[in-house]
Amino acid sequence: MSQRLDIHNSEVPVVCRSCEARHRGICGALSADQLITLSKHTVKHTLSPEQSVPASRPSSSNYSNILKGIVKLSKMTSDGRQQIVGLQFAPDFLGRPFGSQPEMAAEAVTDVKVCSFPKSLLETLIAQSPELEHKLYEQSLRELDEAREWMLTLGRKSAAEKVASFLYLLATHADPEADLRSDSVAFEIPLKRSDIADFLGLTIETVSRQITKLRQAKVINLTDNRLVEVPNIDRLKALAEVGP
Repeated sequence: MSQRLDIHNSEVPVVCRSCEARHRGICGALSADQLITLSKHTVKHTLSPEQSVPASRPSSSNYSNILKGIVKLSKMTSDGRQQIVGLQFAPDFLGRPFGSQPEMAAEAVTDVKVCSFPKSLLETLIAQSPELEHKLYEQSLRELDEAREWMLTLGRKSAAEKVASFLYLLATHADPEADLRSDSVAFEIPLKRSDIADFLGLTIETVSRQITKLRQAKVINLTDNRLVEVPNIDRLKALAEVGP
């Protein structure tokens, strides 16, 4: 029986070879021929902080993969207030195949690279590839699990646990190439203190106070209020009360 040719064991399009997210993203489920078809209609975008992400609007005709950086998802209340409802990282997929897009803004909070492609083409590839459909279901279920975990964070955890949970989220997601087997992890906090407070349901003063306490307890090292080093990721995880 012949071996199935895919992104890991065959020639792939040049545009895909340098893709930072190709091994863990949805494209890893496509055959070489399907990748060639997709690459012919692919456009890469580089976004600066606060720029809107393509494919985030309900009227958009495209989907996107995050290749690098962090995207915040937010909704506006009727009186104009913003509520951050989630963060997405490489290699997350932005879009909702075969369903309407929710009224939600997706905005870069760091320098972001995304790969965009037509909705109609991806939906055709989904029909041809059960593996691709399975990948998309996996991401949807993962996002559901993360949303439920965040409901617990917002509803039941203390201020200290909330801030530790936020830092643990960044430590384990911000760099897709990071070796999480290592005890030490370093990353930049991409959000302003006001955005962190909004995301966690805390005041700016409480966020700053809890970060200071973590630094004084040597759970984190902080440089210029942005660069965080976590000497022992397990210790941060324990303070965040993150389950197995």
